[in-house]
Amino acid sequence: MTHEYSRRTFLRGAGGVTLALPWMESRRVWGDEKTSKARARRAGNVGSQAPTRLAVLFSGNGFHSGEFNAKGAGSAMELGKVLTPLVEFRERLTFIRGLFNAEALKGNIHSSQTGNLLSGASLASGGAIRSGTSFDQVIAQRYGRSTKVPSLVLGCERSNPGIHKDYSMLYSSHISWSSPTNPTPLEVYPALAFDRLFNNRISRGDRSVLDAVLAEARRFRQGISRVDQRKFDEYLNSIREVERRIERSGKKGELQGWRPALEKPNIPRPPDGIPQDLPEHMKLMCDIVVLAFLTDSTRVCTLKLNNDHSYLRFPHLGIEVGHHELSHRNNANYLKVNQFMFSQMAYIAKKLDAVQEGGRTALDNTIMMYCSSMMSGAHNASQLPVVLLGGGGGKLAGGRILDYQGKSHRQMCSLFLSLMDKFNIQLDRFGDSATRLAEV
Repeated sequence: MTHEYSRRTFLRGAGGVTLALPWMESRRVWGDEKTSKARARRAGNVGSQAPTRLAVLFSGNGFHSGEFNAKGAGSAMELGKVLTPLVEFRERLTFIRGLFNAEALKGNIHSSQTGNLLSGASLASGGAIRSGTSFDQVIAQRYGRSTKVPSLVLGCERSNPGIHKDYSMLYSSHISWSSPTNPTPLEVYPALAFDRLFNNRISRGDRSVLDAVLAEARRFRQGISRVDQRKFDEYLNSIREVERRIERSGKKGELQGWRPALEKPNIPRPPDGIPQDLPEHMKLMCDIVVLAFLTDSTRVCTLKLNNDHSYLRFPHLGIEVGHHELSHRNNANYLKVNQFMFSQMAYIAKKLDAVQEGGRTALDNTIMMYCSSMMSGAHNASQLPVVLLGGGGGKLAGGRILDYQGKSHRQMCSLFLSLMDKFNIQLDRFGDSATRLAEV
């Protein structure tokens, strides 16, 4: 077997385990972590405070034109009708206006506006699959190593195959990408998502990343300089130390002085299959996001409520028209659907806010982001709808409106750079931006 080590190199081992490599002088491999101290910090193992979490929520087809807006500040902030489910959280809400993704303007169809929403990457056309690693997965790969599951990616609608106007419909079905050619596996079955978090029948490869990639690591070490060998050994030792801490924390029920709010699930395992009742399906997925955070099973969750170009129907609202068609009608029924979607964010926020973690609540220690790939069903992607909620461990202020309309630097990727900073991941550039949003 020939092993090529490129800029985005991972050691690969048994059971599909992968381990990202640090930056090295003698090999152009992906990663900019330069010390074991920085790696430990980026793994979330700092002090005794509760960790910061990220939850990204998405719904396709945009929102009711003219009703996605906000004005004012703090407790006096007035939210447009789309956002009424979030009224009680407006003091911890940041409404962002005017950001856009330049690459999404090229195709002007659903698939070409969605597959790069969280990466800003150029999309391959002609039915090919190539996007960019999404910012949630950058955080998962660098920050999520100390938890059982680096990230949890959930959906409430199956992937949509096929090609639409020269672009793969996989782009419409996946917002989270582990690499430019691999959308992160999307779990639509609540029971299987639950099992991934709480099934204790874990293989040896799952327990130890290093054991799984040991043979590949030895081969790689032979081809690097002595200086890099020392750096590589230090890197592996730091990973082993994280694993030992996790093993010890499992016996003591705590990690470096901080103890998760829950040691085991507080709801039963969902039944097999996909619930036929849409509200129940979404509620179960929201409950799993909350459980994942409160048990510290993962710190990065992405929940895709529906696809872009979605076919979901909403009989519980008395609406039998499919979501995509409804978005083009832009009527009172579409507003009801928008509010139903945002009620999922409110549901998660309320549950997290009810849990104290020291001097803060779990919501105060979380950054939630809700977004869509267009402002409305008219395919307008010249500015994208974005709402942030939560405190990010004291790093994110709420009760604000940030307006970037008319500004020269208003890329969505600038927002992602700012959000990654809050997880101690400092990149010089991401997607199409090298500039942060200073106000975030």
